Amino acid sequence: MDPFALKTLNAERRARRAAILVTDIGDGRDRVVKEGDAVAGDLGIAIVKAFRTGLSGAVDAEGRQFFLNVHLPQPRLVVIGAVHISQALAPMAKIAGFPLEIIDPRTAFASDDRFPDVTLHAEWPEDVLKHCPLDRYAALAAVTHDPKIDDFALKAALDAECFYVGALGSRKTHAKRVERLLGMGATPDQIERINAPIGLDIGAANPAEIAVAVLAQVIAAFRSRGLGAKAKSEAA
Repeated sequence: MDPFALKTLNAERRARRAAILVTDIGDGRDRVVKEGDAVAGDLGIAIVKAFRTGLSGAVDAEGRQFFLNVHLPQPRLVVIGAVHISQALAPMAKIAGFPLEIIDPRTAFASDDRFPDVTLHAEWPEDVLKHCPLDRYAALAAVTHDPKIDDFALKAALDAECFYVGALGSRKTHAKRVERLLGMGATPDQIERINAPIGLDIGAANPAEIAVAVLAQVIAAFRSRGLGAKAKSEAA
């Protein structure tokens, strides 16, 4: 591997940014393509697909063969609220490959007894996220129903451009939430990114079913990263 390409790739990985090492199998030359870089033709289409799927492999493009070595940051699922939904969601998320961590300053809820083998922060979101900031490869689900706990985390997730932002509550509850977030400086475009009511509409009737709906929505958001923005630009 070219030393400069290796240095670039390692820098992107340390910063939790996605990158692909593109190697021309014919001559052995390689280069690093960062997520969002413009690449023309069939190779560009293959690279966009590889960023979404996370799968490495050989592709034929422009009469040549390339190997795409994909490096995606490990996605994080950050849940605000140590509630019943979170208890059901934790094992499901682990199976699906989304390491889950829970933030809730209410120590009566955020206990090891209720959440064994889960990364648990019995602190306020503003304190935790100061040391463990969110990024584009984080998903945030706010489920406390308490604005004092949820709102800061939601604004932080919007500012960090998390690939998924969801919040529990009815449409009436969300309308009040929108007013508060706008008052905190969130823009209307940011507000539109919040999935509220949280989760896919599967008619969920209990915490376990809501957890299924939330995880499905998180997976869908992760595997369609960038497609929403592309669709909007094409429509315009």
